[in-house]
Amino acid sequence: MQDDRQRLDKWLWFARFARNRPAAVRLVEDGHVRIEGRRCDNPAQGIRVGAVLTLALPHATVVVRVLAFAERRGSFTVAQQLYERLDGGSGDASLAEAEDED
Repeated sequence: MQDDRQRLDKWLWFARFARNRPAAVRLVEDGHVRIEGRRCDNPAQGIRVGAVLTLALPHATVVVRVLAFAERRGSFTVAQQLYERLDGGSGDASLAEAEDED
Protein backbone atom coordinates (compact mmCIF):
# COMPACT_ATOMS: atom_id res chain seq x y z
CA MET A 1 0.00 0.00 0.00
CA GLN A 2 1.25 3.47 -0.80
CA ASP A 3 2.16 5.91 1.97
CA ASP A 4 -0.78 8.15 1.10
CA ARG A 5 -3.31 5.31 1.46
CA GLN A 6 -4.46 2.83 4.07
CA ARG A 7 -6.58 -0.32 3.77
CA LEU A 8 -10.24 0.39 4.46
CA ASP A 9 -10.71 -2.45 6.95
CA LYS A 10 -7.59 -1.45 8.86
CA TRP A 11 -8.69 2.20 9.06
CA LEU A 12 -12.20 1.21 10.25
CA TRP A 13 -10.66 -0.86 13.03
CA PHE A 14 -8.15 1.84 14.03
CA ALA A 15 -10.93 4.47 14.04
CA ARG A 16 -12.98 2.12 16.25
CA PHE A 17 -15.94 1.64 13.93
CA ALA A 18 -15.38 -2.12 14.33
CA ARG A 19 -14.50 -4.09 17.46
CA ASN A 20 -11.85 -6.14 15.65
CA ARG A 21 -10.32 -6.51 12.20
CA PRO A 22 -12.55 -9.42 11.06
CA ALA A 23 -15.61 -7.36 12.05
CA ALA A 24 -14.30 -4.50 9.88
CA VAL A 25 -13.90 -6.92 6.97
CA ARG A 26 -17.50 -8.14 7.43
CA LEU A 27 -18.79 -4.57 7.61
CA VAL A 28 -17.25 -3.86 4.20
CA GLU A 29 -18.07 -7.21 2.58
CA ASP A 30 -21.71 -6.98 3.68
CA GLY A 31 -22.02 -3.68 1.79
CA HIS A 32 -22.35 -1.33 4.77
CA VAL A 33 -19.60 1.04 3.61
CA ARG A 34 -19.63 3.62 0.83
CA ILE A 35 -16.59 5.58 -0.33
CA GLU A 36 -17.47 8.89 -1.97
CA GLY A 37 -21.04 7.60 -2.38
CA ARG A 38 -20.06 4.35 -4.11
CA ARG A 39 -20.66 1.04 -2.39
CA CYS A 40 -17.45 -0.79 -1.56
CA ASP A 41 -17.21 -4.54 -0.99
CA ASN A 42 -13.41 -4.85 -1.00
CA PRO A 43 -11.88 -4.59 2.49
CA ALA A 44 -8.43 -4.10 0.94
CA GLN A 45 -9.57 -0.97 -0.92
CA GLY A 46 -7.12 1.84 -0.28
CA ILE A 47 -8.54 5.08 1.09
CA ARG A 48 -6.91 8.50 1.09
CA VAL A 49 -7.00 11.36 3.55
CA GLY A 50 -10.02 13.48 2.61
CA ALA A 51 -12.18 10.54 1.49
CA VAL A 52 -15.81 10.68 2.60
CA LEU A 53 -17.15 7.41 4.03
CA THR A 54 -20.77 6.52 4.73
CA LEU A 55 -21.06 3.76 7.31
CA ALA A 56 -24.30 1.91 7.97
CA LEU A 57 -23.57 0.78 11.53
CA PRO A 58 -26.00 -1.27 13.62
CA HIS A 59 -26.94 1.75 15.77
CA ALA A 60 -26.61 4.65 13.28
CA THR A 61 -25.66 5.75 9.80
CA VAL A 62 -22.54 7.87 10.02
CA VAL A 63 -20.86 10.07 7.43
CA VAL A 64 -17.20 10.87 8.11
CA ARG A 65 -14.24 12.46 6.35
CA VAL A 66 -10.90 10.70 6.79
CA LEU A 67 -8.47 13.16 8.42
CA ALA A 68 -5.52 10.92 9.20
CA PHE A 69 -4.16 7.40 9.34
CA ALA A 70 -2.77 5.55 12.33
CA GLU A 71 0.05 3.08 12.76
CA ARG A 72 -1.80 1.15 15.47
CA ARG A 73 -5.13 1.12 17.27
CA GLY A 74 -5.22 3.64 20.08
CA SER A 75 -7.66 4.98 22.63
CA PHE A 76 -11.07 6.45 21.84
CA THR A 77 -9.59 9.96 21.96
CA VAL A 78 -6.88 9.02 19.45
CA ALA A 79 -9.47 7.33 17.21
CA GLN A 80 -11.60 10.48 17.12
CA GLN A 81 -8.66 12.39 15.61
CA LEU A 82 -8.74 10.12 12.54
CA TYR A 83 -12.07 11.42 11.25
CA GLU A 84 -14.50 14.33 11.15
CA ARG A 85 -18.25 13.77 11.43
CA LEU A 86 -20.10 15.32 8.51
CA ASP A 87 -23.62 14.21 9.42
CA GLY A 88 -24.01 16.65 12.30
CA GLY A 89 -23.81 13.96 14.95
CA SER A 90 -21.49 13.90 17.91
CA GLY A 91 -18.16 12.10 17.79
CA ASP A 92 -19.48 9.11 19.73
CA ALA A 93 -20.61 6.89 16.83
CA SER A 94 -17.65 4.54 17.04
CA LEU A 95 -17.79 1.41 19.12
CA ALA A 96 -15.03 2.61 21.43
CA GLU A 97 -17.23 3.72 24.28
CA ALA A 98 -18.71 0.22 24.59
CA GLU A 99 -15.22 -1.25 24.97
CA ASP A 100 -12.66 -1.11 27.70
CA GLU A 101 -9.66 1.11 27.03
CA ASP A 102 -6.77 -0.79 25.43
